[in-house]
Amino acid sequence: MNIPARPNPRGFTLVEILVVIIIIGLLAALVGPRLFGKVGTAKLKTAKAQIELFGTALDALRLDVGRYPTSEEGLKALREKPSGMENWKGPYLPKEIPVDPWGKPYVYKSPGEHGDYDLISYGLDGTPGGEGENEDVVNWKDIKG
Repeated sequence: MNIPARPNPRGFTLVEILVVIIIIGLLAALVGPRLFGKVGTAKLKTAKAQIELFGTALDALRLDVGRYPTSEEGLKALREKPSGMENWKGPYLPKEIPVDPWGKPYVYKSPGEHGDYDLISYGLDGTPGGEGENEDVVNWKDIKG
């Protein structure tokens, strides 16, 4: 017994599916770069906010101890008492020292070339200088944007 094949009017044709895929691809191509551009800017702002938080904690430590940590003591002095800091009343940060938004450690120098201390994130490329997401984020100047 042969049953004749019935056309299914509720299905989509291959052409209709391809048109939808092309439209989705065009939308992704137009919107995607704009969204990914915002990610780089957000990382720069996050690094600046973290550097400002470190600065506040370093100032609190200085008020208690009378000096900023040396380069050798580093930002670790905000969480753990270094030897020779008798009036240390920390920890000065509630959590461990984070890495920058690109996964690299912040650079701390004291005394600094631009003040009592320098705090630096070298951006995406991890080297001094650069523009965009490679721009250095530092405590002595504001970031663009």
